[in-house]
Amino acid sequence: MRDSFAAYAKLGVVHFMLYPGALKGELPGEQLIASLEHLAGDTDLEVLEITWIKDAATRARAKDLLKQARLTLAFGCQPLLLSQKLSLNSSDEALTRRSVEEVKKGITEAAEMGAVGIGILAGPDEGPSKRAAQTDLFVKSAVEICKEAKKHGLGVAREQFDRQPYAKNALLGPIEECVAAARRIRCEVENFGLMLDLSHLPLLGENSQNSIHAARGFLTHAHMGNCVMKDAKHPAYGDEHPRFGCTGGENDVAELAEYLRALVAIGYLGAQRPILSFEVKPMAAHKEDPRWILAHSKRTLAAAWAQA
Repeated sequence: MRDSFAAYAKLGVVHFMLYPGALKGELPGEQLIASLEHLAGDTDLEVLEITWIKDAATRARAKDLLKQARLTLAFGCQPLLLSQKLSLNSSDEALTRRSVEEVKKGITEAAEMGAVGIGILAGPDEGPSKRAAQTDLFVKSAVEICKEAKKHGLGVAREQFDRQPYAKNALLGPIEECVAAARRIRCEVENFGLMLDLSHLPLLGENSQNSIHAARGFLTHAHMGNCVMKDAKHPAYGDEHPRFGCTGGENDVAELAEYLRALVAIGYLGAQRPILSFEVKPMAAHKEDPRWILAHSKRTLAAAWAQA
């Protein structure tokens, strides 16, 4: 592309993946603030995707810091669902009810922090015989969540995850099923959309052109990242979001360039400047540093954008 990337999108990063200690909402206050200060000072970033912060005093400090930095915030409810083994589509009615209520708590926190929207995911797949009923449950849960989010002016994006036993094994899933569920939800609420992630496409056996084209009209959020799926002994095997181009990984400059081209082709990237965030995680086994992993990601994006 000849134009700068900033003319097409707001660049973001998923904080709780770059600093995975934040996933459970319990990263010690000084560590959390230090990580936010690192990102707040990066003028390439316009968006920060955060998740729950259980300590109220730390949450207040974070809110003030991020407001000063003029960062747009998105709020991920995925960690609070995954870490508590919750499901918005469980055949266990009590578990589904609890899961919806936990997301509502996330909505309250997201609104408190000044976020523009939240992310959710479908719960575990319980097998082919239960998928239709599970999808009905997810649609019902999502509609209720969207109605609650609307009260706070928030959008809701459901992230597409793999449906494979070596990773998240989520109900949704294959892009056709994601779109079909989204269409049903949109019939009842308007603040729902789909979130696609380049990291998850290989795990689903899908490619950028087909998935992004299928999601056209429903896509409201997008992530960039990598995965490892051929070597079960790899420290980042499965849905672990290693750096682009790592040994054994699926995505690097060429794959990211294809993803960007597809996003431009459907009009997602353009004048409205939507969010496009890195979701990358340092490999602890290799003692990787979040600062260098983010720099690596930005250099990969620059190379891919030049090819897009």
